[in-house]
Amino acid sequence: MIPVEEMILLKEIMTNHSLLFENGLRDPWKYISDVDCTHTMESEVNTKEVSNWCSSTWDTILCWPPVPAGQTVFMACPPYPGLDPHKMAYRRCGENSLWEGPQPLGYSNYTDCYTPESRRLMAKFYGNKSAEDRELMKKIVVGTRTMEIIGLCVSLVSCVTSLFIFCYFRTLRCHRTRIHRNLLLAIIVQVIIRLVLYIDQYIARERQSHYLAATGSYIAIFHTPTFCETIYTLLEYTESVQFMWMLVEGIHLHNIIAVSFFSGKPNYIFYYMLGWGAPIPFTIAWVVTMLDLYQNSCWFPYYFLKQYWIIEAPRVAVIGVNLFFLLNIIRVLVHKLRKTRTLEPQVTKVRKAVKAAIVLLPLLGITNIVNLIDPPAESVVQFGLWSYSTYFLVSFQGFFISLLYCYLNGEVQAALKKHWTNYQESKSCSSLQNMKNRRSCSMVTSTFDLALNQRIHSQFNKKSPLIKMKSCSSSYTESIF
Repeated sequence: MIPVEEMILLKEIMTNHSLLFENGLRDPWKYISDVDCTHTMESEVNTKEVSNWCSSTWDTILCWPPVPAGQTVFMACPPYPGLDPHKMAYRRCGENSLWEGPQPLGYSNYTDCYTPESRRLMAKFYGNKSAEDRELMKKIVVGTRTMEIIGLCVSLVSCVTSLFIFCYFRTLRCHRTRIHRNLLLAIIVQVIIRLVLYIDQYIARERQSHYLAATGSYIAIFHTPTFCETIYTLLEYTESVQFMWMLVEGIHLHNIIAVSFFSGKPNYIFYYMLGWGAPIPFTIAWVVTMLDLYQNSCWFPYYFLKQYWIIEAPRVAVIGVNLFFLLNIIRVLVHKLRKTRTLEPQVTKVRKAVKAAIVLLPLLGITNIVNLIDPPAESVVQFGLWSYSTYFLVSFQGFFISLLYCYLNGEVQAALKKHWTNYQESKSCSSLQNMKNRRSCSMVTSTFDLALNQRIHSQFNKKSPLIKMKSCSSSYTESIF
C-alpha cells in the first residue's frame, strides 16, 4: 500500500481550521461512483488518530476525503467547461461529524470555481428564475440541440448529394454551379466539424465514466487543449468561409440581374480570394487574441466574449451587403415585371417578387440574421421560441440551399431524367441476345438521346459562347419565378 505521506497531503493553510487537499495518486474528479471514492480514500487515509471524522463522499463531481470534525477542506476545481481549475471548491465538516448541508451527502460549494463569463450567463438566464423555469429551460436546450443535430445531418446528406450532382454531370457545369460547388463544400466541412464536436460531447456525457474507469483519462475533445483550440479555430474559419461564398453568390447574382453592363467570364481569382482567403486574417487575429487572454478551458464560452466580434463583425457585414443586393434585385425584378405586357394582375406580379425574395434568402445567408439577436432571458417562452426558430433556420440552411438550387432546378431534373433514361435503355439493350436487335436498340437509344438532348439544350445550339453563358446564368431568374 502506498504510504499516506506520498498519496495524500493535508496541510494547514490558515489558522481557522482550513485544509488543502491534494491527491498525488489520482485526480479527485476522476472517480466514477461513491463506492470507488469511498473505497480508495478510506483504505489509504488513517482516520484512527482522530475519533470524529466526516466520511469520504463523492458528489458526482469530486471525491472528497474524510476530514476531522470542525474542518473545512479545499480542493482544486475540476477542469470542466465554464470552471477555472486554478480556483478552489470547499466543503465543511460540522462538529457532529456530518458534512454541512442537505443530508446524507452534504453540500459542496463550487461558487468560486465559475469563470466570470459563466457567472454572467448563469445570472442572466437562471438568476431570477424559479426551479420549474430552470428545468424547463434545460429541456429547451436539450430539445434544441437534438433538432440541430437532425438538421445538420439532413443538410450534410443533401449538400453532399448536390455537390456530387454538380460535379458529375457536365451539362450542369457553368459559372453559376461553380460558385454553388464552393459554397456547398464550405457548408459540408463546417457541418462535419460541428457534428464531430456534438457527437464528442454526447459520448463524453454518456460513456465518459466507463472510459475513465478503464483508462484513468478523458476522451472528450475539451480535455485535449491543443486539439480543442485547433478544431474550434477550423470551425469558425469554415463558418466565415461559408458567409464569404454567400457574398460571392450575392455579387454574381446581382451582376447578372441588376447590372446591365455585366458580360464575359467572372473573375474567379477575386472570388476565390474573397471566399477562401478573406476569412484567414480575421481568424488569425481572433486566435492570437484568445491565446493571449484565455489560455484555459478551451476558450469556453468564447461566443459570449467581446473578442468574438473580431470574426463575427465581417459576417454581419456580409449579411448587410447581401441584404442590399437582395433589395436591389427585387427592385429590378418588380420594375421588369411592370414593364412586361401581360394579362396578369398586379397582385400576381407582386407575388412573384415576394417569391423571389423568399427563394434568395437562404442562398444569400439572410436567414442568419436571427442568430445575431440576443437570446431573450426574461421569459422562458420567448427563449424557447428564439432557440427553436434560430437553430432550425441555421441547421437546415444547407438543406434549403440544396433543395432550391439543385433538387428543384429544372436543368438538374432534366439531367437526372436523361441519365435515368439512358440507364434503363442500356440495361434493356444489354439483355437482348440478338445482335440485330441490339443494334436496333442502340439506334433507337441514340435517336432518343439526340432528341432529348436537343430539347434540354436547345438554347445552347447555334449560339455564341456569350449567349450560352447567359443562358446558363438565366436559371437564376427562372428558379426564383
